[in-house]
Amino acid sequence: MSESLFDVKDKVVFVTGGSRGIGFMIAKAYVRAGAHVYICSRNSGVCDEAAAGLGKLGECASLPADLSQMSEIERVCLELQTRESGLDVLVNNAGTTWGSSLPSFPEKGWDKVISLNLKSPFFLIQSFLEMLAAKATKGDPTRVINIGSVDGLRTPLWDNYSYSVSKAGLHHLTKTLATPLARRHVNINSIAPGPFVTDMMAPMIESMGEERISEKVLLQRLGVYEDMAGVALFFGSRASAYITGTILPVDGGMTAAI
Repeated sequence: MSESLFDVKDKVVFVTGGSRGIGFMIAKAYVRAGAHVYICSRNSGVCDEAAAGLGKLGECASLPADLSQMSEIERVCLELQTRESGLDVLVNNAGTTWGSSLPSFPEKGWDKVISLNLKSPFFLIQSFLEMLAAKATKGDPTRVINIGSVDGLRTPLWDNYSYSVSKAGLHHLTKTLATPLARRHVNINSIAPGPFVTDMMAPMIESMGEERISEKVLLQRLGVYEDMAGVALFFGSRASAYITGTILPVDGGMTAAI
């Protein structure tokens, strides 16, 4: 029974920003667990290469798209519809950041981050809703997993104003959409990662050092693949069927230390 609770074998999973970082960790977890995984990234070459690597572990296909563009969201949705009759798990992970001091923070640093991190997830959910509903039942809901951030739960360590605001907005969007999605038997939850060893964290690690960043975490280390894989599989499996509208920090206790 315990194994079946976390079973995602043969589920159809779409992971945005799945070619690197936390998105790649999540895609890898689902591939290894026997799901049919599609990853999306703006850079087609990088996306194809990541999918080919994951394909050695199981089933993974590349569907590159620039999700900051509405036309691309619509296109990738239509493309997935030609391949699958429905969708079990939508992971909204694609995101970007921008760092600058308050006096010099530019408008483009605001608009770019808010658009990809907050606007795009909403319209992805809207576009994929019928595919999610097609496979959903009351006892076995389909899932939306939004990837937020501890920076949306606490004051960030860095001057990333639009990033932290976009993630706080994504967390609230998760709660806001829980009711209308529940009517279609679709659960929605957010994961709020703390500092993980990823490309996005690389500049911070270089400037501050891993040891100094780890000091901000109760468990005294950065997150790694296994830390994200476990919670991602939980939110996509029967184990979390009675959970929706929640924000789960995966941060080594970082937010608990506020």
